[in-house]
Amino acid sequence: VHNSARSQFAEEYALRFAKTLRKDIRAESAGLEPGELNPYVVKALKEDGIDIAGKKTRSVIDLFNANREYEYVVTVCSREAEERCPVFPGISKRLNWPFEDPADFTGTPEEIAEKTRILRDRIKGKVEAFVRSIEG
Repeated sequence: VHNSARSQFAEEYALRFAKTLRKDIRAESAGLEPGELNPYVVKALKEDGIDIAGKKTRSVIDLFNANREYEYVVTVCSREAEERCPVFPGISKRLNWPFEDPADFTGTPEEIAEKTRILRDRIKGKVEAFVRSIEG
């Protein structure tokens, strides 16, 4: 929703696996209401060798208005939020992977960080399987 967490994980791992697997894939993440990067997500990615500190969040409406075309649009938010996403021209497939929002994680800072790492690894695994499965 805010392009602050789940979609950041998905974008970065799509780019990583595309490069590793030599697939011709472009990935862009965006949110309905762009906000600030989740610091736990920034840290979890950094622990896996990906630095997004200072990266700006993006609006899905800006991508839509720029007439971007995608073969796949993958949403990682709830079904309710996914229904608010615009339909991009030229899409052949739209997928929804409803992962929990790290903004809702509670507990001590260490517990939130661990929940974020678990989420990171779940998204990473899903994205890797997806990238392996597509032509490109």
